[in-house]
Parts: sequence; C-alpha cells; structure tokens
Amino acid sequence: MFASFRDPGTQGTIRLVKHEAELYRQFFDQTIEANTVATGRQQRLLTIAWNTGHDQTILLDGVSYVFPSQALLPLMVNQTFRFEQPASIVAWQFDREFYCIIENDQEVSCAGFLFYGSSTSLFLPLSEAEQASFAALLAVFEEEFATHDTIQGAMLRMLLKRLIIKTTRIAKTQHVAPSIPDSGLDLFRQYRMLVEQHYQHQHQVTFYAEQLHKSPKTLSNVFALHQQTSPLQIIHDRIGLEAKRLLLFTDKSTKEIAHSLGFSELPHFSRFFKKLVGMPPSDFKLRGAKTFSSV
Repeated sequence: MFASFRDPGTQGTIRLVKHEAELYRQFFDQTIEANTVATGRQQRLLTIAWNTGHDQTILLDGVSYVFPSQALLPLMVNQTFRFEQPASIVAWQFDREFYCIIENDQEVSCAGFLFYGSSTSLFLPLSEAEQASFAALLAVFEEEFATHDTIQGAMLRMLLKRLIIKTTRIAKTQHVAPSIPDSGLDLFRQYRMLVEQHYQHQHQVTFYAEQLHKSPKTLSNVFALHQQTSPLQIIHDRIGLEAKRLLLFTDKSTKEIAHSLGFSELPHFSRFFKKLVGMPPSDFKLRGAKTFSSV
C-alpha cells in the first residue's frame, strides 16, 4: 500500500507506505522520480518507520544496524536508508509544509525530541499493548487516506500529531534518564536543533549559546551534569556525519566538501576529519566504495 495526500493550501505532503518492496531513500540521488516510493533529496520527508516483521538489518548512512522486530525508528530528512526486508515496514512520512514539528513543538509535546533530541538513532521496541495501539492508529490512517473530502487534510494532520505524541512518549520513557528535568531535556533538544540548522557555517559553541541566551560555560556544565555529549563534540559530530555522507554518496571533491562545511582551507578540514574519524577523507571514501561494491 502506498497512499499520499498533498495539502492544496500549503502544498505539504504526508504519505503512508505499508509493506512495499521498494521503500528506501538515497538522499543525494537526484534521479529518483517524486511519485515513487523511494524518496530522493527533492522530497525532504521526516519518517517514522515501524518494523512489523522479524529482526532485520537497516543500512543507515552507510552503517549497518539491527532494526528489532516490532520497533519504531524515527528517521531524519537527510538520512540515507535501505531496509533488508522493506516489505515488513510501515512508514509514515511527512514534510515541514504539512506539519512543522519545530513551529508546533509545544503542541505535540516536544516532538522535536524524536529527530533532534539524541545523538544516536532511536530504536524503540513496542510492548504488546503498544503494538495493538499503533495497529489501531494505522487502521484509522488507512481509512482517512481513503476518504476524499474537504477535511481530509485536517484529519490526517490530527492523526499525525497523535502518532508523534505516542512515539515521543515511548522514546522519552526508553531513552531519557528520570533524573533529567524537562528543562534540561528541552535545552539539549533546542541545542541540537540549532546545530542541525547552522552546523555548516557555525562551528563554535559561542554562537549557539548566544541563540539560547546562555553562556558557553553554562551549556557545558549542564550537559556534563546530565552526562550528555559536550556541546562542542555535538557540533563536531554533526559536521563529521555530513562529511561522511558527502564522501560516500556524492562525487564532490574533498575540497568542495570542505568548503560546503565551512572550512576555508582543505588541510584544516582534513586534519579535523582524521582526528574525528581516524583516517583521512580520501581513505574513508575508498573504504566506503569497497564496502558498497561488495553489497
């Protein structure tokens, strides 16, 4: 099943993909048609995937992970992914024109946590009761996608909010230490959201601290108090992740990648990358090419 709705007012898109064999996303692939199940870069869709089958492998930005049976996985717009068994996946996908989680953050109870609140991918196993609840919600989604009237968009937006809230509750229960107050969680999430928006040109903690009306020292202390990755390391990790994506999935030269990530000098970028990843960009690209050629 592949169902899609395009809001005539905002031109926003929401899609439901259920047990389709061709569900994948090659983020940097410009050749994929917009009306296929596969999602190219021209469609910047957030995804919540549900593995309804057995444990399987997901290749996420070139790294292999186990996607547990009956688990959810939120996926960012710029992640490249491929499932071992896509026919076992149910995926809800939407863009910011249909529903912007940043602008409506309070309305959906800190939904930004799903996509910006953690430095790792959030695999969220579901209990039997939660599986039944999501199955019921899925059935309502299917019914609404089949109902074509003037309030279809509003109904789908309401169901999407419910999906986000339910998933966020599970994610917070499974991945947030009880000792972290809501104010701390909100600060971590806002910081990561800012880094996601500005990492290509802003590499210093000072910039983000100013945006949050905090001092760099205060940020570092709060992150350290709750055993979070340091603010500077979050910036470096995000730059490094994008560098690896560009090296693996594009034909851009190392110099072009360095420039796109805010490095004025190639040697500076090369030193940064080697320190972060453990090898020069050229070696990383060569190793990645060998890995994908053997898949």
